[in-house]
Order: sequence, then C-alpha cells, then structure tokens
Amino acid sequence: MFPDGWHLTEDVDDFLARAGDFLSSRPALHTMPLTITERLRTHGAGAYGVDAPVLGRLEQAGEVRAVFYGVHRLTLTSLTAEQADSLAAHLARRGQHRRRLTGVNADDDTATAFTAAWRRQTGATATPHGRIRLYRLGRLTPPEPLPAGRGRVAGEQDLEQVIRWCGAFAEAVGEVPAVDAGSWAGSRFADKEFTFWETPDGTPVSFAGTTPMVAGQVRVDPVHTPAHLRGHGYAGAVTAEVSRAARAAGAKEVVLFADAANPTSNSLYQRLGYLPVTDFALYDFSYDTPEAG
Repeated sequence: MFPDGWHLTEDVDDFLARAGDFLSSRPALHTMPLTITERLRTHGAGAYGVDAPVLGRLEQAGEVRAVFYGVHRLTLTSLTAEQADSLAAHLARRGQHRRRLTGVNADDDTATAFTAAWRRQTGATATPHGRIRLYRLGRLTPPEPLPAGRGRVAGEQDLEQVIRWCGAFAEAVGEVPAVDAGSWAGSRFADKEFTFWETPDGTPVSFAGTTPMVAGQVRVDPVHTPAHLRGHGYAGAVTAEVSRAARAAGAKEVVLFADAANPTSNSLYQRLGYLPVTDFALYDFSYDTPEAG
C-alpha cells in the first residue's frame, strides 16, 4: 500500500495502474485526463508535445482521491481546499515554481482553491484566463430542419483541409502553439476522427472532431465553421451527426466543452440535448522574481 499523499511520475503505465479506476469512475467529468493519458499510453510522450507531462495522484487510505497532469500548466480533478493546499505545498517543495508553473485548469472551486494556495506558497500573481463549460449529452435532438446536405467522415484525402481548419479553429480561440502541417503530428488534434457537413454538391461547410473512445466516453472537439459560412445551421448539423455516431459506436457518455462566455455555442449545444455538468476556470500565473537557472 502506498503512503498517503501525492505521488508523481512520468510513467503513464504506472500512473494508470494506480489511478485508472478512479478516472473511469466519472468518465464525463474526467474526459480530459482520460484522453490525454490514453494518447500518452498509445503514442508515447512525444504525443503530448515537447516535454513529457508530470502525472500525479493523491492517495488517502489506500484509495486514489484526485489526479493532475501537466508540463507547465496543470489540469486538476476536483480537490478540496485542504487537498489543494497539500498539492501546492508539495509542488513548491519540489521547486516547481522555479520551473515556472504557468497556470492551472480545473473546476471552478478547485481552480480557485489551488490558485490561492499557490499564491501563498510562491507569491505568484494569478490572472483569470477564461471559463469553459462542460456538457454531457442527454437525449439527442437534431436540428429541425437540417440544412441541405449530409455528414461525411473525413479521409486521408481531406488531411490538408482538416489541418487548415484546425489551425483556423486554434487561432480563433487563442490556442498556442499554432497548428500547421509541420506541427500536426504532435498536436492535440492528430488522433481525432473528423466529420464534414457537406452541401448537396459535396462542398465541405463545417466540421467536427471526436476523440477516441476511452472508458466509454467520447468528446466532441473541435467544432468549426469558417466565418463566411456561419448562420446556416451547419455547426448544429455536424455536431448532431458526430454525437449520433458516437452513441451508435457504443459511447455511454458524449461530452463537449464550450466557452462559457459565448451565448451562441452554449444555446446551440443545449438545443441539441447537451446538459451542463460544471464550469472550469483557467488561471495564468506570473512571477516577480527572475527565473532560476
């Protein structure tokens, strides 16, 4: 039995051997760590980007109670204020602040608690970066009427357009680094399946991606319609199509994220049958002292 406390590793197999059941116990809420660790397991550290992420789990009384992952920005599962304090203290003792922890993503209460604890430990300044809302699919309600056309799963011949539209999506939402042909293999989009909505003449007008199924859950991400094609119902049609396909493939949970400040996307997803689960807060950290060498 492992002692109580935080245990950190870069070995994804070791991490999943201990924390896999915990993550699978709430597949909708844990969609991000489930998909990230699955990609690490199947493709190796290079699938994440430049550096292998640190994977952490909190064990108490022989049970995993929480996890986190990240390189410079941490993503956390739900923590109490006490657990957030213990994680901040543990990371500070390891010198994580000298490696420049740049931010945190977590449900609203957890992000607030960890940010306060990190400020106490390191003197970091925290700046809100945004809020995203997690939705899970209830009863799918496709748009009526659907726009003329059909859904089509993208193939190898569509890769250039998929990369271009993923790059446009990433730029529109402020993601860094940019996505292009050179960075595609290491991007977060590379292992997803994409579906186009096409007009009757075969012209793609919108697309949606889905993650591989892990622990019975699939996440819809991204959804993108070029600006000059918006307002015709294409995003709703393609989101409904990939949601239907995920359910048909056996997914017990189909989830997606939306910018909490975007009323258009939030309204659309709720009309399709998606139900809000929780809001996630994102904070950026900065430091007054120069970075240690």
